[in-house]
Amino acid sequence: MFSPYPLAPGRRVASLFLLCAGANAQAGGFLEDSSAKVEARTVYFNRDFRDGHSSSGQGASKREEWAQGFILNVQSGYTEGLVGFGVDALGMFGVKLDSSPADSNSGLLPSSGHNPRHSADQYAKMGLAAKVKVSNTVLKYGSMMPDVPVLKYNDGRLLPTMFQGAMLTSEERRDLKFTLARLDRYTARDSTDRQNIRVHCKNKRYACDIEADHFDLAGVDYRVNERFGAQYQVARLENIYRQQYFGLVASQPLPVGSLAADLRLIKSDDIGNARAGAIDHRAVSGMLGYSLGDHKLSAGWQRMYGDSAMPYLDGSNPYLVNYAQVNDFAAAQERSWQVRYDYDFKALGVPGLTFFTRYINGDHIQVPGSHAEGKEWERDSELKYQVQSGTFKDVSVRLRNSTYRSNYERWARDMDETRVIVSYNFSLL
Repeated sequence: MFSPYPLAPGRRVASLFLLCAGANAQAGGFLEDSSAKVEARTVYFNRDFRDGHSSSGQGASKREEWAQGFILNVQSGYTEGLVGFGVDALGMFGVKLDSSPADSNSGLLPSSGHNPRHSADQYAKMGLAAKVKVSNTVLKYGSMMPDVPVLKYNDGRLLPTMFQGAMLTSEERRDLKFTLARLDRYTARDSTDRQNIRVHCKNKRYACDIEADHFDLAGVDYRVNERFGAQYQVARLENIYRQQYFGLVASQPLPVGSLAADLRLIKSDDIGNARAGAIDHRAVSGMLGYSLGDHKLSAGWQRMYGDSAMPYLDGSNPYLVNYAQVNDFAAAQERSWQVRYDYDFKALGVPGLTFFTRYINGDHIQVPGSHAEGKEWERDSELKYQVQSGTFKDVSVRLRNSTYRSNYERWARDMDETRVIVSYNFSLL
């Protein structure tokens, strides 16, 4: 279901889509309900490691690259009849705009050939998925970008991660959704190769390259009413870990302003042969926000229990309220808190301009090989503007800045980071 192409993945995807459409010419819904969208994304990435490289012995002192990406997302409708058939396609293409061997490996571009310090001039990846629909139940097999609590695809650089496998979603009853999936491969954000699914090894919490044959998940979402909802999911990474998630979201209008709450509980244990080692972890995280007009003030709290850090799949993002631009604050025994402020400038006559800033502080970290308490903090800010009208309508520009510091640099290096992202989405169908 996956093929890397050196050039023009979008043309190949579109050709396949039209071929499938021709084969189903009498199935009106296949074409009428189809969509084809493209995102053109330009990313400048600069990460400055404040410890330098000569004294720390941890590699280069800076990562700095600039690249252009294109993401084509084609989704067909379904053929007519009791059982409907369709096909989805993803085509992604990245081009190097600026990079040097000294500052490469930013995550925007793959390495070139056998030289890990040189970034490829261009790369492309493509994924296809067949789908079948009966009533409000859909089975999809092929390439996809899952976005559920136990598996959220990573989209933090130029091109997103893709996962391969099968996923079933059913919404036969109003406000109730069931999800089942088995995934066995993934294509990293800066790669064209399909790899075996594996556990993430951030800061060497778990050994790198610990692969599994497959990853299973099952879950249910229940919307009690427009102000309250609940989720439960369970996942298994074969012979590595089992993970359970329970979440609650709620909102409540007040005489002045409104409140929103988000509570997440995650429990992880090793299973089978425990190929990544013993895993004993529980995570509790929650966020409470108060909105008043164009202002929003939020406070978050997160606590890790057990002897292990939180495990999650490589190529995914952990579903934690304190997961931020640089860090996840999910080390063993860690406790962290967050304050965040959001503002929408439309009240000042600038619609489309938004801003947020947050500060996260973590302590009580169990540092590998040390009895000292680990501490860390991160400060993030983002200014975003989306053009509201005219020739450049819907073009967005984001300026993101982050500062991260810790007292255990052997495992987590201090850094200052800046990202500039220019994005434009448009429809082909």
